[in-house]
Amino acid sequence: MIVLLPNCAFLSETSRALALAKALRAQGEVVSIASHGGPYARLLDEAGEAWARLEPELTPALARAFVDAVVDLGKSSDPLHDLEWARAAVAAEAHYLRSMNARLCVIGFTLTAYVSARMAKVPLATVPGGSFVPASMAARLCPAPVNPPAPGAERLPTWLARLLANTAPKFLTAPVRWLNTLAKESGVEPVPSLLGLMCGDLTLVTDLPEVLGIPAEKLEAWRPGWLSGVRPGTRLVYGGPMFAELELPIPPRVETFLSAPGPVVYLAPTSVRGERLREMIAAVRAAGARVLVSATIHDVRDLEADDVRVEPVLPNHRVLPRVALVVAMGGQGTISSAMAAGTPIVGFPFHGEQELNVALAERRGMAARLPLTATGSPLLTETVRRMLADPAVRAAADATRALYAGVDGPGRTAAAIRRYLG
Repeated sequence: MIVLLPNCAFLSETSRALALAKALRAQGEVVSIASHGGPYARLLDEAGEAWARLEPELTPALARAFVDAVVDLGKSSDPLHDLEWARAAVAAEAHYLRSMNARLCVIGFTLTAYVSARMAKVPLATVPGGSFVPASMAARLCPAPVNPPAPGAERLPTWLARLLANTAPKFLTAPVRWLNTLAKESGVEPVPSLLGLMCGDLTLVTDLPEVLGIPAEKLEAWRPGWLSGVRPGTRLVYGGPMFAELELPIPPRVETFLSAPGPVVYLAPTSVRGERLREMIAAVRAAGARVLVSATIHDVRDLEADDVRVEPVLPNHRVLPRVALVVAMGGQGTISSAMAAGTPIVGFPFHGEQELNVALAERRGMAARLPLTATGSPLLTETVRRMLADPAVRAAADATRALYAGVDGPGRTAAAIRRYLG
């Protein structure tokens, strides 16, 4: 039995779990999905998935607080979860893994599983939705951040900012202090650093070697050293691009909007705070583009107009090939989906993992990274205008789309898991 434990506070992670479960079952594996719930757990129900509901529940308020805390990951020492909630979650997960006789536990960002899987003596696989892993940092692939983690860091020379981006995460221990309190109580191995939150015993890099720039044999040959910032048994392997392919139709009113003349800019900033989403809509609208918004948990329907459409959730893989530009934060689900669709990107990455995701598209000539301070500024408006008008951006996006054509990311990831299990 392979147990998937998605954190359903995230749309991308929930959709990845569904895609991976389908691919594993197609390759003959027995799979169970369990979760503490969250805003996107309904997608499991809508897909007909008979998933196990674990206590304690991740209520809408707790999910919102967790997502907000993730925004400040690495910038704050506050726990990502209430300790009592996390303690109960660890116990429930460990019990479930034992009761299912699990061979492997697969997560995205269900952080309590770093303790519960060790308690249950089950290997942990992570599908982190990105390439923010030690091998990328060893290759100095992380860019100088446009949204630096500390006040004043924007004044650092670019070379130094980039050096810190590729070295600091393995030394940041404050983000895992709460988790290691639980690990100590449970008598299991701690998580060494912030970087360790991205890596399991098996870490599945959801990217293409051609895009990340690290050959498969080099990535898989990487081994943790004394100061690697991850658990000693960590192994890295390429899975494949994993992004939402929700079986949702495009609503008729959105279909009409997409079919009308003029470029459409798609706003899909799933983890942004509500006030910033409103600023983005105004700034993109000022560029003269029509705006389609995937609002997820935000209520911005009052901003609807002839040139603005708002929907709670849209099927990115069906919408992105039909829009001229996407504005997003930098989660790998949206970025990979846009690259596969050949859609240029304006990204507002919150932290190191998102900075790298957007930078990979930026290095291919099809994206621009902007600081969060630009969400409601003329800089966003001018960047949107430039990206829409530049034929080189369009050509780079088309060339990137060709790399992804025919790649079965969930199937590759499932095959990598099966190889690991022998």
